[in-house]
Amino acid sequence: MKINIAIVGVALLILFYLYGRAFWVPVYQKVVGKETVSSVIEKYGENAENRLKPYFDNVGISYPPKEVKLLAIKDEKKLELWASSKDGFKKIKNYPVRAASGIAGPKLMEGDKQVPEGIYKIMGLNPNSSYHLSMKLNYPNEFDLYHANNEGRSNPGTNIFIHGKEVSIGCLAIGDSAIEELFTLVYKVGTKNTEVVISPSDPRKAPLFQTVGDEKPWIAKLYKSITTEFIKYREI
Repeated sequence: MKINIAIVGVALLILFYLYGRAFWVPVYQKVVGKETVSSVIEKYGENAENRLKPYFDNVGISYPPKEVKLLAIKDEKKLELWASSKDGFKKIKNYPVRAASGIAGPKLMEGDKQVPEGIYKIMGLNPNSSYHLSMKLNYPNEFDLYHANNEGRSNPGTNIFIHGKEVSIGCLAIGDSAIEELFTLVYKVGTKNTEVVISPSDPRKAPLFQTVGDEKPWIAKLYKSITTEFIKYREI
């Protein structure tokens, strides 16, 4: 009996550690003090760059590049890193998406647990994320807001991040090592020179289709713009 109670207790602690980070991490930060972007770069930057630079060397691109594109493919749980060069963009590496909730289709409202689909910028770097480090996307963007207003969706959601750890609800969790690399890279490149495109599947392999029975003209337009972006980035 005591053993069973102990096992249940340990299991609950693990679940709270993983899924209760929004509650205990802020308390922890109050005790140990908050980080700044500069302190995070000082702490993780050198090792992150040492991991990244060989990938840039392999494709002949100087580090840091002038521009970065991140292509997220939801059904493959993959995030592709592309960087600019004098010969155009080249693929640097793939990051596995460790966790991402929802199904194919754009995010429509707060609480639907959907990862958005579209073309986004990074609004800022968060050194005090409950999920190690994070980069906030500008969801909802102008396109999202326009169509939300047209359909009477007053709360299309917010606070969408690419972050560390391996749990997520509506965001892209890529693990701590990966977010350290991208956090450092985007810091060096600049958020204004970084773009994120999120697609339900890879339109370079097959056309994007809407969910049958829930077709909307604006989603067709969205998928066309996503496809236009994706086909710019092909491995030679």
